[in-house]
Amino acid sequence: MYLTAPESRALSRIFGLLAEDMAEHEVRERVGYGLLDLLKADYFASYVWDEVANRFDGRVTLNMNDDTLQSYEAYYQFHDPITFELQARRVPTLVTQVMPQRALMHTEFFNDFLARDGLHWGVNVYGYAEGRNIGDLRIWRGRARDNFDSHTLDLLRLIEPAFTGALQRASLRARLAGAGSRAALELSPRELTVARMVSEGLTDKEIAQHLGVELSTVRTYLKRTFMKLGVHRRGGLAAAIGRLRNN
Repeated sequence: MYLTAPESRALSRIFGLLAEDMAEHEVRERVGYGLLDLLKADYFASYVWDEVANRFDGRVTLNMNDDTLQSYEAYYQFHDPITFELQARRVPTLVTQVMPQRALMHTEFFNDFLARDGLHWGVNVYGYAEGRNIGDLRIWRGRARDNFDSHTLDLLRLIEPAFTGALQRASLRARLAGAGSRAALELSPRELTVARMVSEGLTDKEIAQHLGVELSTVRTYLKRTFMKLGVHRRGGLAAAIGRLRNN
């Protein structure tokens, strides 16, 4: 896939931020800013599907009016001819792939909701984990721009796995922070020891010397600990251990 220099830079920034340890809301918001830049888009919205309430919730939006969004949450999400079709596909999809633009423009959803803020051309991405929608990305352009295209979908296919992974890590960190006990962390005694040494600033080599084990063994413990804590940097591990101590 060919990328322009600006696309390469924007994509690199998005992958960089998705590698950081962030809260779930921040993941979606910061990706939103990145996607507006990457895709030359005008509007962004993101929701999480609440299976219990059977509705979209957890709003994150950019460049959209609060009153319009409240009307979506109260009424239009239940009279929406496109979003459930897009969600069912589970892959990045143009709005025009599920409904012709001309047909969409004749709906109440378009005229009384989308058009109020200037949304015209759309593309959606959904993050799925274990068959559950854990967060979406809804990117829109105004009428003065061209529709999104197959290149847009190629870019979003690259981003979606990292986006989903970031949401999963954020969710796990939130659960661990709320649990506040070693049992909840599910770390073995040796994994916890290694994690505490990391939080104290010891290098892998120093930890291996202290414990009398091979360097590769320390790194295996770290790999397991990162996975269980939902972090992938030493700073994130130290922060998690710090929260555990405080609890």
